[in-house]
Amino acid sequence: MDKINLSFEEMWQRIIACDHNYDGYFYTAVKTTKIYCRPSCKSRKPKKENVVFYKTKSEAEKAGFRACKRCKPDLQLAPQEDLVEQVISFLTNNYRQPLTLENISIHMGVSPFHLERVFKKVTSESPRQLLERIRIEKAAHLLKHTNASNLEISLQTGFQSTSTFYKAFRNSFQSSPSEFRKQWRKMQV
Repeated sequence: MDKINLSFEEMWQRIIACDHNYDGYFYTAVKTTKIYCRPSCKSRKPKKENVVFYKTKSEAEKAGFRACKRCKPDLQLAPQEDLVEQVISFLTNNYRQPLTLENISIHMGVSPFHLERVFKKVTSESPRQLLERIRIEKAAHLLKHTNASNLEISLQTGFQSTSTFYKAFRNSFQSSPSEFRKQWRKMQV
């Protein structure tokens, strides 16, 4: 990441605005707490006279500051990206369960609104859309490699009804599950 030269006042304005566009360009350290943060940290803002800015995490750590537990500047990923990775992992491992945005947000420890907003911002799709895509991909795999019925596959992949399964499958593959299986088997011969 290219370093930019900002004055103390410019960096101060960035942390007051919680501007995530400057994450990684500089770090804010607070003398009284001995903690350093990203510019986007949502923690209570310190007094201006207690702030020191560093260009790198290692500079802040060498000066005796530790990473904030809220914005986690010591992680490679921004906290939003870390949350998204956790959600993707959770959905991938629990796609068979009847999940709602509320269930997912409780598991992640954030509000449903925040979860959906962050997830869409990072991935351009909602958690629900990703969950459906995971389920459809698993269903396609089962259609190719098992003789399970469409109803069994629908239930095994977490769909609550066969009509929802058929509709989602058709939207993804432009064919019904049965047509998909027949076409795939023809290609294997």
